[in-house]
Amino acid sequence: MSPKNNINSGSNVKIDWNNVIKKEVIGIDGLNLGEVHEVGDAYFTTQKGLINKKRYHIPKSKVESFDGDVLTVRVNESELSGFEEEIDGGQKFEGYSSFKSSDMSKELETKIPVMAENLEITKRLTEENVDIIKEPVIETKTVEIELMRETITIERRPITDNGISTSDSGRNSSSTNNLNSSSLSVEGPVEFRTEISIPIKREEPVIIKKPYVKEEIVVKKKPITETKTITEDITHENVKYDNKLNKEKNIGNI
Repeated sequence: MSPKNNINSGSNVKIDWNNVIKKEVIGIDGLNLGEVHEVGDAYFTTQKGLINKKRYHIPKSKVESFDGDVLTVRVNESELSGFEEEIDGGQKFEGYSSFKSSDMSKELETKIPVMAENLEITKRLTEENVDIIKEPVIETKTVEIELMRETITIERRPITDNGISTSDSGRNSSSTNNLNSSSLSVEGPVEFRTEISIPIKREEPVIIKKPYVKEEIVVKKKPITETKTITEDITHENVKYDNKLNKEKNIGNI
């Protein structure tokens, strides 16, 4: 076992650093420092969180104990910012360069997520109204009908000396005698204005509007499936690497 992986901590605690990887790290007052990520000569790194990741580079001299599952260090919350590394490529903690250079003999693996977008099409139900409107349409209709009515005619007939109308001259004698007897009872002229009413009948049209069902409209709904083409832009990441020692050969797309 190399000295690098089996050294004394600041408190003379012997630790097999090969068994510390992925182990939980706890600071003073239960401060959560994540899990051990890398081990160097004088430092080890811890990583905390899944989405908002934080990484800390802690000197091995800060180690207090290791029980096989939990590595306890003498680091409090106030000094934690001095050990933090900005994962987005910003300022590293003091002594980071010496930590990395001491690991030149060890193969290190860094995972860089390459992101892309998937196009996911879902469906939602919307509702529209189809308005069916009934409105009155007025049209003029002409119908012919026969109507009967009574009329009067006024005919003047002269009377002969014997009281017989000239129109009755062709009748038999018995009829003539009857007429003579009736014509003898003639009243005198009226003494004042007299009005005689004669009823006259006639037919008048009576208009009746009766509603009836001319036709019916049947409204049916049925589902129709149609295929619609959706065109949308999605983004994916393209990774390039640049080796400054051999710039032309080692630039490529992944």
